[in-house]
Amino acid sequence: MKRNNITKGLSILFFTVSILDIIGVAFGNLLLEAIFKPMIIISLMILYYYSSEKKNNWFLLALAFSFLGDVLLLDKEGLFLFGIAAFLMTQLIYIGLILKRINKTTVQQNVLAVLPFLVYITFLIMLLKDNLGEYLIPVIVYALTIAIFGIVSLLNYLKYKTRSAQLLLIGAVLFIVSDSMIALNKFYEPRDFYPVAIMVTYVLAQLIIMRSMVVYESEDDKPVG
Repeated sequence: MKRNNITKGLSILFFTVSILDIIGVAFGNLLLEAIFKPMIIISLMILYYYSSEKKNNWFLLALAFSFLGDVLLLDKEGLFLFGIAAFLMTQLIYIGLILKRINKTTVQQNVLAVLPFLVYITFLIMLLKDNLGEYLIPVIVYALTIAIFGIVSLLNYLKYKTRSAQLLLIGAVLFIVSDSMIALNKFYEPRDFYPVAIMVTYVLAQLIIMRSMVVYESEDDKPVG
């Protein structure tokens, strides 16, 4: 009971700092962003620590790189590439964690997993390429990495169809949507709604991925449907 109270309190803390950061983004309040954006991942790490039965240190490291990325991307110009590099490390760790779960897959599963993400990322890069300039190679590398994250998440779901696999796939898709909006806002056509939409999808992605880890590490990870 005491543990449940702690996790409820930490969940409230996570949503509170996330909402305050999103309010800061919506109203262009840099002070709110500077205070609360770094707290999003810190609160999520603490929530994971108290929610998980096994506590995967690699996942905590991935979140640490996300924290670093959030801090670096507070400077949206000068430190943009460093922020992207931090999130690249997050994605690579996520990919590694998923690949450890997947055993043999069929050709059909591989094709079904690869095709949608490959088509989407190819379309996105073609849309952005004329505006990327010096960012061309870093953006392509990062785009391919998030595509692989999506592919292995879908492959994991097609293989096992468990609750954790379902949550992980949803989180991966939201992460890709968030990163896509960052790219569209910076390199294609800025829109007023992008900054808030980016943060909402990012926060939900990280929370759902964390929940997928907790479910995977528990005894309640059963097939869905």
